[in-house]
Amino acid sequence: MRLDLGNVVLRRMKEEDIEAVKALIKEGCEGTENRLILHLLTRPLALLLLAMLSSVLRFVVHSFIVALLIPVFLVIVYLKLTIPRSTGILGSSRTYWDYLGSSFGAGAEPALPNPHAARAGLVVGPEKARRRKKAREKGQTGERADERQLQERARVAGEVWVADSEGEVLGCVARDGRSRQGAFRVCRLAVQSWYRRKGLGKLLVEGLEARARQGGARRVYAHVPFPSKVGETFFRKLGYRLYGETSGLQGEEEEEEEEEEDYGGPEKGWLGLPLTKVFVKDL
Repeated sequence: MRLDLGNVVLRRMKEEDIEAVKALIKEGCEGTENRLILHLLTRPLALLLLAMLSSVLRFVVHSFIVALLIPVFLVIVYLKLTIPRSTGILGSSRTYWDYLGSSFGAGAEPALPNPHAARAGLVVGPEKARRRKKAREKGQTGERADERQLQERARVAGEVWVADSEGEVLGCVARDGRSRQGAFRVCRLAVQSWYRRKGLGKLLVEGLEARARQGGARRVYAHVPFPSKVGETFFRKLGYRLYGETSGLQGEEEEEEEEEEDYGGPEKGWLGLPLTKVFVKDL
């Protein structure tokens, strides 16, 4: 489908957007969990452990195939229950299903910068602004939690931003709630399948980077699921490098600085095996 990036508004997620954001995350995570499980099962340490368990079971079960399949089946069930689904989309171990806190105070947040809109001379007229306000008021149904509870949930959820085009949520990206002074973490990046490879993901990430830079951030981290070559290529094109890599000019000093600011260590899974690759970019 055709997409005019000049008509895209990067705004904070509102309450009425929560279900659309959940659907985006679910679509983006599809298949990632199974690829992660396959990745973990094929690590040398995991293969050695499974072989040892199979050897022990061989004395109890008089079938080599059954003795081999039982440990594999049990490990798969365990991984299905323990791998956080949020890891599939630059996730974090934070609760991925509760976005209500992130919408707290969304109306007061200015939109992220969109250079395409500036070139196109995009202006939000009074009538369009009135329709958006009416839609927002219509979507705010049900009772809201008290302000203190929402503030706490907002701290955990972080900031979720959506790409809005004519009222339709096309993509989302989040700044993790654990972001600290001088560094932050991009997570929950997802784009509708119809609008991928059209520059929307790049627009979301660069808009969030620009906002963080204005707030004094010096470094940004992003986690990519280990089997994802697409995610790795995407972030390398945006100027990110794999955590631990050096540019050659900074050398050992850069490595020492990263060790001290280990904000983006990889997510760990079964047997302490990494689930994600960490990419970092200096702003």
